[in-house]
Amino acid sequence: MPLMRGIGVSSGVVLGPAIVLETEETRVPRRTIQRAQIPHEMGLLAKAFESARIAIGQERVEFSHRAGTELADIFGFHERWLADPKPLKEIEQLIDEKLYSAAYAVSVFMRRYRRRFQEMASPFLQERAKDVVDIERRLLHELSGESRDELQGEGDPVIIVAHDLTPSQIVALDKSKRLLGFVTDVGGPTSHTAIIAAGLGIPAIVGLGNITANASSGDTLILDGTHGVVVINPDTTQKKEYAERAVHLQEVRANLAELREMFAETKDGYIVQLLGNIEFPDEVPGCIAQGATGIGLFRTEFLFMQDSGPPSEEQQYEAYKTAAEALADRPLVIRTMDVGGDKLMPGGTWEPEKNPFLGLRSIRYSLQHLSIFRPQLRAIVRASVHGDVRIMFPLISRIMELRQAKFVLNLVKEELEEEGFDFKSDIPVGVMIETPAAAICARELAHECNFMSIGTNDLIQYTLAVDRANERVAQLYTAADPSVLRLIRAVVRVGQRQKVPVSVCGEMAGDPMFTIWLVGMGLQTLSMAASNIPRAKKIIRSITMTDARRVARRVLSFETEREVLNFLRDETRKVWGDI
Repeated sequence: MPLMRGIGVSSGVVLGPAIVLETEETRVPRRTIQRAQIPHEMGLLAKAFESARIAIGQERVEFSHRAGTELADIFGFHERWLADPKPLKEIEQLIDEKLYSAAYAVSVFMRRYRRRFQEMASPFLQERAKDVVDIERRLLHELSGESRDELQGEGDPVIIVAHDLTPSQIVALDKSKRLLGFVTDVGGPTSHTAIIAAGLGIPAIVGLGNITANASSGDTLILDGTHGVVVINPDTTQKKEYAERAVHLQEVRANLAELREMFAETKDGYIVQLLGNIEFPDEVPGCIAQGATGIGLFRTEFLFMQDSGPPSEEQQYEAYKTAAEALADRPLVIRTMDVGGDKLMPGGTWEPEKNPFLGLRSIRYSLQHLSIFRPQLRAIVRASVHGDVRIMFPLISRIMELRQAKFVLNLVKEELEEEGFDFKSDIPVGVMIETPAAAICARELAHECNFMSIGTNDLIQYTLAVDRANERVAQLYTAADPSVLRLIRAVVRVGQRQKVPVSVCGEMAGDPMFTIWLVGMGLQTLSMAASNIPRAKKIIRSITMTDARRVARRVLSFETEREVLNFLRDETRKVWGDI
C-alpha cells in the first residue's frame, strides 16, 4: 500500500474515494470575428467581467463569515482586478484592433499578464500568477456559460487529487458538500491554497510531488493532514488504525472545548495569559469564546487594505472603540499599521523594491507617511477611554525609531487635549521585537517602553535570512533553530531584569510543540489565533513549572533544530500523547 509524505497544511484524518482532477487548460483556440460582430463580443466581455466580479464578491462575503475577513481578503485581488476598468479596456482593444473573439482576447491578454508575475523575483508576487489563472478561468467560464462546479450532482464524499488548486476551486468544491479533503502535487505551507484549506477546516496535504501520477480516480485514500501522510488503497489494518486516529482527534477537540472557562494554570499554580490575535473588531467575541483573556495583537493594517481605501480617523476610532468595549476591562493591544513587504494598500503609491521585506515597511512607512500615521494614533488614543487599550509599534529595529514614534504620539496627545477630547494620558506603549537588531538592543528599548512583544514570524525570517513566503527555501524556515531560541531567551531575560512584561505573538506562540519551552522560559503572556488557545491551555494545565524550566534549559543546550524538535515532541507527548 503506497504511502506518500507531503506538507500537512490543515489537520484532520479522512478516508474516502479519490477523484483526480485533470489539469484545466485555459487557452482557447484562436478565433477571429467580423467587424460587425465587435459590439456583440464587447457586450459578452463586459457581462462576463460584471458577472465574475459579483460572483467573487458573494464568495468573499460567504467565506469571511466562515473563516474571517483576513483570509477572505485573498479574494480581494480578484475582485479589485475585475472592477479595474484598465484590463477590460485593454482586452476590448484586442477585440477592436485584432478582431479576436472575446474568449480568445481574454486568453491572450491573461497569458501575457500572468507571465509578468511569473517572471518577478518576489515569491509573494509570483503567487499572484495563480490568482491570474483563477480570474482567467472565471471569465472563460462566464463567456462559455459552463458551470464551474467540479463535483456536480449527488454522490459520495470524495478526496480531491490535483496538481494544484486555486482558492476559488477550493471554495467551489467545499460548497458541493462532497469534499472530504484534498491533496496536491505542488504548494507550500504559506500558499493561498494552504491558507484557504486551514481557514475552512478541510484536511489537506500539499507538495506531494507526483500524487496525480500515483493515484487514480476510484482509489481509496487515507488522508492524514495532521502528519502529512497519504495512503493509497490501504489494507484493513491501516483503515482500522486511521479510523481510530480520526475518532481520537474528535475526542481531543471535544475535551478542549471543556477548558474554555478555565485558567491556563500549571499544576503548581503558575498562570499564563492566553490572548487572541485579530484583524477586525468583530473577531473579539470568537476569541473570548475560545477562552482568550484579551487581545494581544490587533493587526490594524487590514483595515487599510479594504477596497474602499484607507479608513478615516473616525472609522478607525469606531473600530477600536468597538473592540475595546467588547473586551470590557480585558487588554486590547493595538498594533499600528504594518504595511509594506507582502501587504500593500489598494491604490497606494508603492514603488517597486528589489527586497520589499528589507525596504519601506511597517514603522518605517508610518514615519514617512505621517498623513496616515497621525490619524491612526489619534483614533487609538481617543479609543483609550473605552477600555484597557495599549499601543504597539511594529518592526522597531533601533531606539531612534521608537523615540520618533513616541514623539509623534505625544504631538497627537497634545492636539487632542487642545481639541477637548478625553483620553488616557498614560496609555501603555510597547514595541514588537522582530529583528535581531531589536533583540540585541532590547535593554535600551525596555528603558523607553512599557512592554515588549516578540513577533516570531519576522524574527525567524530576519535571523535565518529566509523568505518565509518562498517555497524553494521554506524548509529552512524554522522556529526551532538555536539562534532564534537564544534571541528569544535574551529578550525574556532583559524583560525580567528591567521588569518590563514580554509576550510572544507570532505563530510560534500557538504551536503546541513550543508551549512548554515558552512557559519554561518565563513567558507569562502568549498571543495566538483563537483556534489555538484551547490546545495551549490543555498543555499548560498538564505541566508543572519545574518541568517546564527543565525543558527550557535542555533545549538551549542543543546545536541543531532537529535535536530541538525531537526533544520537544517527546516532552509534549509525555503530557498529551500524540497531539
